[in-house]
Amino acid sequence: MSDEQQPPILPEDEQKRLALRVMLEAWDDAVAQGASSEIVASSAIFAALTDMIDIYGEETVAEMVAEWPDRIREGEFTLKPNSP
Repeated sequence: MSDEQQPPILPEDEQKRLALRVMLEAWDDAVAQGASSEIVASSAIFAALTDMIDIYGEETVAEMVAEWPDRIREGEFTLKPNSP
């Protein structure tokens, strides 16, 4: 048994805020070092999907992403009012 203590598990809403903050900091760092936002975005989606598949399996993730086109068209992921 290790003497190191594990950090406490945060409530889900705090976990989401923490995860998003850390990911956005890493995103900004990658862009500052010369990666394009498009490449960072593609890499983030790839990393997210591979982790989700490891956790939930291919079929479940395929069903989840099958809903994305409608959600995208409905503006769920649109932050800028005049995005193309």
